[in-house]
Amino acid sequence: MEFVDNLTHFIRLLTVADLVDILLISVVVYKALKLIRHTNAEKLVKGIVLLLLATLVSGVFKLKVIQFLLDQLMRMGPIAVVVIFQPELRKMLEQFGRSKLPFLHRPGAMGDEKTLQIAIMRIMEAVSSMAWSKTGVLLVFERGDNLDHIVKTGSTIDAEVNAELLKNIFYNKAPLHDGAVIISQGRIKAAGCLLPLSANLNISKELGTRHRAAVGMSENSDALCVVVSEETGSISLAEGGMLKRHLAVETLERLLINGLMPADEEKTSSGNLFAKLRGKKK
Repeated sequence: MEFVDNLTHFIRLLTVADLVDILLISVVVYKALKLIRHTNAEKLVKGIVLLLLATLVSGVFKLKVIQFLLDQLMRMGPIAVVVIFQPELRKMLEQFGRSKLPFLHRPGAMGDEKTLQIAIMRIMEAVSSMAWSKTGVLLVFERGDNLDHIVKTGSTIDAEVNAELLKNIFYNKAPLHDGAVIISQGRIKAAGCLLPLSANLNISKELGTRHRAAVGMSENSDALCVVVSEETGSISLAEGGMLKRHLAVETLERLLINGLMPADEEKTSSGNLFAKLRGKKK
């Protein structure tokens, strides 16, 4: 009862500023824990927690030598955390920087509506064909984050999306087939590009380098990444560090429309335009 009374008294003393402070700290801690989950940093965090518990226990039982050593170790803790967790801290800051604010949103930044829809239709044609022939594919769709640093790792193309061109690029004897194709604003921007591999230990071991590169690219940017497995012909989509596997062509088409169309009203009318475009093709 005494604990409940003290807790009630504490809650009554909280101000709006205190609540905002607690909420912000909670968000930062949650983001940090989510970021290091299933990575090598998770083990380091567990080690730090054990050191804190050991410091507490040594203080309770008056283990002076151990307490002295742990205190010295803890004094260097903040510097050690920055050095050890530099990649994770950088990634967390990048994620905060990618947070989309309404007043910073630029309608149509991903390209013209009709150009995007024609590009998606042609990509579906190419992906469907290459999934059937079990040709390895890795496509990266640029959205809000600029991918010029990735484009520089490959060969600049700057061409309209064409199913035959994509199939030629990913032909297993072509020089650029091992890299990724970057598609920006409905155009092929570059091919043969190198992507960062994901360090997520939770990714299935049966998945190869293409899938790890797709997940890694989606972890480090807001890009959509499409993968076709050369072993099984299975189609996958990576977004936000998550991999959706064994997709039907129709499902992939819908996901790309939802992810790339610049406004909601354009998404609702996309189906009619796709039908018209396909009708003309026939």
